[in-house]
Amino acid sequence: MLKSISSSDLTIRDSTDRPTSLLHLSVTSVKPPAIMSLSKGKSHNHKGRYIEQVSTSNLGHSGEDFQVFEAFPDAPTARALAPDSYLSVQEVDMCQQTNQPQHKTASYNTPNLVVRRGQEFLVRVTFNRPLAQNDDFQLEFLIGEDPSASRGSQVAVTFNSRLGGPWSGRIVQSQDVTVTLGITPTPDAIVGRFRTYVAIVAGTGMQRTQRNTATDLYMLFNAWCKDDAVFLPNEAERNEYVLNDHGAMYQGSFDAVTTRDWVYGQFERGVLDACIYIMDASRMPISDRDNIIKVIRMGAAMINAQDDNGVCIGNWSDDYSMGRSPTSWTGSVQILLQYAKTGVSVGYAQCWVFAGVFNTFLRALGIPARTITNFVSAHDSNGNLKTDLICLTDGSPDEKNTKDSIWNYHCWNEVFIRRDDLPPGLGGWQVVDATPQETSDGYYRCGPASMNAIKQGLLCHPFDAAFVFAEVNSDVVFHKRDRYGTLTPYWVEKDYIGKAVYTKAVGSNSLNNITQYYKYPQGSAEGNKTKERADEYGMERDQSELPETTLSIFINARQVKLGQDVNLQVDFHNHSDVPKTIQANLACSVIFYTGVRASHLKYHNFTITVPANQMKREMVKITANEYMPYLGTQRYLHFIVTGQTEDDSVTTIKVLELQIPTLTVTLSGLPQVQQEMFANVTFTNPFNFALKACRLSMEGAGVMSEKTRLDKVIEPQASISWKESFNPRLAGKRCLVAVMDCSNLCEVRGVAFVNITP
Repeated sequence: MLKSISSSDLTIRDSTDRPTSLLHLSVTSVKPPAIMSLSKGKSHNHKGRYIEQVSTSNLGHSGEDFQVFEAFPDAPTARALAPDSYLSVQEVDMCQQTNQPQHKTASYNTPNLVVRRGQEFLVRVTFNRPLAQNDDFQLEFLIGEDPSASRGSQVAVTFNSRLGGPWSGRIVQSQDVTVTLGITPTPDAIVGRFRTYVAIVAGTGMQRTQRNTATDLYMLFNAWCKDDAVFLPNEAERNEYVLNDHGAMYQGSFDAVTTRDWVYGQFERGVLDACIYIMDASRMPISDRDNIIKVIRMGAAMINAQDDNGVCIGNWSDDYSMGRSPTSWTGSVQILLQYAKTGVSVGYAQCWVFAGVFNTFLRALGIPARTITNFVSAHDSNGNLKTDLICLTDGSPDEKNTKDSIWNYHCWNEVFIRRDDLPPGLGGWQVVDATPQETSDGYYRCGPASMNAIKQGLLCHPFDAAFVFAEVNSDVVFHKRDRYGTLTPYWVEKDYIGKAVYTKAVGSNSLNNITQYYKYPQGSAEGNKTKERADEYGMERDQSELPETTLSIFINARQVKLGQDVNLQVDFHNHSDVPKTIQANLACSVIFYTGVRASHLKYHNFTITVPANQMKREMVKITANEYMPYLGTQRYLHFIVTGQTEDDSVTTIKVLELQIPTLTVTLSGLPQVQQEMFANVTFTNPFNFALKACRLSMEGAGVMSEKTRLDKVIEPQASISWKESFNPRLAGKRCLVAVMDCSNLCEVRGVAFVNITP
């Protein structure tokens, strides 16, 4: 039993900067309603709607599905034959050693068989005697409570001329009392954990094997099957987007990209069950779990806890005292296992955590998926497909009245699926997003939205294409707000949003620039047609007749380390034939990566005269002593410069990420499966201040479960060293990820790669 949590002092801010109560954490049971099955005959809330309640629980099933002997409805007597006069089953072998390499599922750390739909798997049945010509039997596969053949949750597979269910079966080999059977599920079979029975026609009824959890099997989507909706033609891409249990996401800024390695860990023990548990907790009907779009939509909603007690609690408040900081996670495994164990949403997450956990969910179920980073990502809060930034009359930002925001970067996911619900050419990669930004059909989720539709401006197709279009392709419209609240647009940036869209390259840890798959080059004929088409579907680009301007501003600043002074170079260009005297305003703030201001640093007002057709430079220094007290755990400095003359106004933005040191990770020992190896993490504090409340974590998919170490303080110039042993479980190229998170410094990372031999 978990202690209820008071609502006092438990308010965080979500990504829309709205206060969000944590009262949903008050629980009296760790199991959500979907898992607590109602006993037959005791529940009447379905009466008048269904004969039986709709099954929404896969893992919650308990007890026998059948009587050991089930009489035929038209049998004169309900009596089984004597044991020595009919065929009986002695053993059922799920042939894991044969099946799992064929289905590419051997990496799943589970005692049960894991197969992919649309592809044959073998089952070996040992009977009490050799089969005779008149013997009749079938295999039965059941999923969920109250399975039904009409809903696809009870499937009978026959091996003679008698008609069975939609799955096909054949006798591969019969040798003495042992028969090897081949079963091919349909390419649209329900995904989840099935129970297996062998049923023998015995006189007046069916004699079935008893429930045996060892013969349960997991059914996954199949990217190798051309008739499955997730079919991916390229083998290298299948290996990357389905089978790779390690990945990388990109952060920082578009001109200074940093890499965050992430342990997806979809094959680790308990993770597949946790992903099925998420579907159960969502109360998703078992019969809907064959539909790729429904599964993806449900997953996008359930990975965040915003409105459905899902997996991760989003928190952008910089106060993570009730959980773990989003920057402290090394991967998805601990999050999913904790959620499945407790039934309580896990704190805390930001966009890369949502994307990483969602990617694990998708790949665990066999869906080709990858994480995406969009640099300079717009959050269009009102659906007008433009980003409205409001300034006061002096050019400084009007934080109170600006509702849209520009994220330094935003991470989401893509899935590769067939879209039978869309016109031809709109299948393939689809954008899906579990970060709670805006609602879609009543839940915080986004997609799947066709990437091809976004590029072409076809925003009429489901799901949420318009929102994604604005993230990568909206205009930034600057407005002046007068004392009466009237907004006047004065400057439009057409090429600021969606600077670069990156994903991890296939087969390597380098980045792959996929911006060209989201949009055409700015100003190109195709790009203009896309925006015109988007206009037809509701895009509200500002069509005001803005005066021609002869001014432009550029901000340059070299990358600096945390604790160093920042030197800004602001260049004013006068493109007219007369000198211009410019009243300039520089506003400097510390921001969250979402573009929301964490604290204001300074305003710098100055006047500068620029000769005709020339450039003049203003140098501005922000000293470390000025910004360090305001940083907290944030490392982004935001600069906005507005220049005004009597007849011109222009604005430009610059975001600078302060650089931090890394952890050093070294590996030693024999790099072989089940042989002892050692990981050593070292770090020296280079700052003139102590690092406090430091949490170090390291983890590697297939090599090491998460290990943690706590240090109360790391003094200036002091060094730490942490050594842990591990025994690799899986062969191949493996990565160990280490992260250090302190109360006054976060995201200190390090990685080490090693090739493990079998």
